[in-house]
Amino acid sequence: MASKHLRGDFNYAWPTAEIAVMGAKGATEIIHRGDLGDPDKIAANTRDYEARFANPFVAAERGFIDEVIMPHSTRMRVSRAFASLRGKSVTNPWKKHDNIPL
Repeated sequence: MASKHLRGDFNYAWPTAEIAVMGAKGATEIIHRGDLGDPDKIAANTRDYEARFANPFVAAERGFIDEVIMPHSTRMRVSRAFASLRGKSVTNPWKKHDNIPL
């Protein structure tokens, strides 16, 4: 729901998470639309897409998420993250041109 690109402080994912813009099947149907008539090729391309792109371990390798955590340790990890952010204060940079009042 957040990412490092949107200034998220901590980003965790479970091992079963799918980190992608859209689902693997839809993406492969767009990328390999020439193979739409062959369901076996689409299935193979979907598996390849999931392994290469929609994998939380690949996202962690690239720095999009901080860590892949196990579901049973979620409560502890999130509470530690909140505790470390307790005194955080955010100052956004000044904007010369703000939105006009509507």
